Amino acid sequence: MGKVYGKKTWLIPDCFLNSVSKNENVSHEAICVINTTDEDAKINLTLFYEDRDKIEGEFVSECKAGRTHHIRLDKLVSKSGEKIARDVPYAILVESNTEIVVQYSRLDTSAVEMALMTTIAYGVE
Repeated sequence: MGKVYGKKTWLIPDCFLNSVSKNENVSHEAICVINTTDEDAKINLTLFYEDRDKIEGEFVSECKAGRTHHIRLDKLVSKSGEKIARDVPYAILVESNTEIVVQYSRLDTSAVEMALMTTIAYGVE
């Protein structure tokens, strides 16, 4: 096995799936993951809200060993068949069975002039 990078726990405090898209690009968010280990990363997402209970154990994904994976949050479906609600602020706790690096991006096309925001998530020791 090569050098391992990343952490098993990450936090993204500012998420928002906008329902408005004013050009051919759909407003969306993505969690971009890189897994430098020799083990597939089993990824669990817990969603936190201001005015409702958190959702845990429902949204999962996987990043194969030695690969990258882009989790499109507007396309992600929970175990019970639900999608993440649009137009509601939320935060995400990202937990993995192995070390990963997590980047968060948001494409907002609610205006014709689209905006892209991206940042490395907060890695927890």
